[in-house]
Formats: sequence, structure tokens, C-alpha cells
Amino acid sequence: MASAPSSSSPGTSTGPRDGTDDLHLPDSARDLVKILVAGPFGVGKTTLIDSVSEIRPLHTEEHLSEASVQVDDLAGVRDKTTTTVAIDFGRVSLAGGVVLYLFGTPGQERFRSLWADIAYGALGALVLVDTRRIDDSFDVLGLVEETGLPYAVALNTFPDSRSYTEDQLRRSLDLDPGTPMVSCDARDANSSIDSLLALVQHLIARDRPETW
Repeated sequence: MASAPSSSSPGTSTGPRDGTDDLHLPDSARDLVKILVAGPFGVGKTTLIDSVSEIRPLHTEEHLSEASVQVDDLAGVRDKTTTTVAIDFGRVSLAGGVVLYLFGTPGQERFRSLWADIAYGALGALVLVDTRRIDDSFDVLGLVEETGLPYAVALNTFPDSRSYTEDQLRRSLDLDPGTPMVSCDARDANSSIDSLLALVQHLIARDRPETW
């Protein structure tokens, strides 16, 4: 896999421009990488994929019903009216010929049976965390770890997010010292790409021979 550039590097996509979609892969595409975008219900997975995708994103969202309200915890996300029921999909090209295929995964326990199929062939996962609802992230982190995928954590910031130290958050999430953890605003393309780059750099470092 090629080394990943910063979000300001030439050739780094920041999502659709001028309202048009580039459906075809760029000629420079060399490494095609499947990435999961994971996290609990309402954490911003769909928003992140929307912010960076250079093609029109695919969404499988449905309106929340009275039945789903009984099982989907709306604490902290009272304004949310839809939920992903299969996947979100987007694509972003990075400088150096790296193309990321982004698969957003449902965060609710009832969609657990989809995980094996969605995770097949993925090289890593970006796990979004809402610091207002840290406990909601445990099940998703457990699923990612069960699949054996390397991952990075992106702390999606909200206006009323509480401030914690990095050590507090790492202890709360029980993260390995080598697991990247970054702050992110899923609405902002550059911020979202920086989070993805943190994951890509982590994957490169894991694959690099120790003799390098």
C-alpha cells in the first residue's frame, strides 16, 4: 500500500465538487482498499461518508418507526429520524493512488448478523465515538475486535460534547496503546479525511516490515 498523504496534499479528494460525480476511477488508482466506517446508532457514520465521497453515496436508510424507538436508544440524538438498515457506501481517492471504498455499518445490535458479510475483505475500520455516549461504543468495538480488523477511533465532536483527556478516553474505551485516536467533525470533509488518513497510516505501519 502506498504511503498516505495529508489532507492538504494535491490529489486528495474532499468529496463531490460543483455538484458532479466522478463515477470512474482515476487513472492513478493503484491500491483499492475496503474500509468499514463503524460506530453506534446516531454517531455520524452516514454524515462522514457524505462529507468525503467523490461519488454520489449509496444509502439504505429508513425512517424510525414506533417499533424501532422501543429498541434504539435516542438519548443524545433526539432529532434523529432515520437509521441505516444495511450499509452506506462511498468512495474517496487519495494522492499516491490509494482509493478507499467506505462501507458504513449499522450500529444496532439487531444488525449483528450483517457484520460477517460487510466486514469480508475489509483491511480496517474507522470507529466513530460520541463522547456524550461512550458506553454505546463498547458493543461496536467488540464486534470490530472479534473480526480481527485493525482500527482507529475518531471522536466525532458535537456542540455539547464533554471534554476528556486522552488518557481518560483511552481507559474508558480500553484501547490498545497503538490504536490511533483522533478528533473529528464528521460534517467537515478535511476533518473526516484526516481521520481516515490516521487509519490508513496505521495500516501501513502494521504492514511495514520491521527492517524498514
